Amino acid sequence: MPVIRQQDAPLEEGKAEGINAELGAYAARLLSDAGGLTQFGAFVETLAPGSFSSHKHWHEREDEFVYVLSGTVTLNEGDRLTEMRPGDAATFKAGVPVGHRLENHSDADATYLVVGTRSPDDVVHYTDRDLRLTKVNFEKTLTDRAGNPVRR
Repeated sequence: MPVIRQQDAPLEEGKAEGINAELGAYAARLLSDAGGLTQFGAFVETLAPGSFSSHKHWHEREDEFVYVLSGTVTLNEGDRLTEMRPGDAATFKAGVPVGHRLENHSDADATYLVVGTRSPDDVVHYTDRDLRLTKVNFEKTLTDRAGNPVRR
């Protein structure tokens, strides 16, 4: 596989709408998708000031790794807030029921690398929301904790 230039990787941009309205804007370059990888995902994400990476969550079957490239983000994990700067990393082991997310409380963009398992089957638990994402053979279903469908 040839070298993948960041600007040539697919760009995913998140907008503050629907159930994610309070998360704010982000942009992610999907590096592993550009290379056709299937066993793990890798992307470079940039969070605008005041934005959050996701709702606090944890995965039953997927590990996650984050490495800060530029700017400052706050790791919100369980009941703890920890500031992360360039060169800092965080890991989230599958099956550990502690919700986490990154938050940009600074006045500048923050950019980090995310690497994670791509399991065909997983359950994502959202610790501060009445949400659960179930993935079976890569098909995703969003429900509340009782199993009722939720519109995105």
